Amino acid sequence: MSERMEKVNKLVKELTANFLNRESTSASLISVTDVSVSPDMKKAKILISVLPSNQEKTALLFAKRKLGEMRDYLKQNMETKHIPFLEVDIDKGEKNRQKIDELLREK
Repeated sequence: MSERMEKVNKLVKELTANFLNRESTSASLISVTDVSVSPDMKKAKILISVLPSNQEKTALLFAKRKLGEMRDYLKQNMETKHIPFLEVDIDKGEKNRQKIDELLREK
């Protein structure tokens, strides 16, 4: 991955995390765990984790409803020519890592 792509990924991750933190309620904690921007910078996939985990579905629906506003927030705070269209999903890799850690602690 090029240095430019790494910077864009990092910036989108920071800005989306700030946006979600600002817009979400205190019912759950939404963390942006990873962002992957396509090489043509037209799409960005945002992976989130949610605590407590029983709020995942609600938090994911909230984040999906806010994608338009989130993209507008990126437009206001990024100085790039192209602002990617956003997609959001639960980070299943992070969820699996947490489950493995939990199982290892039980032994």
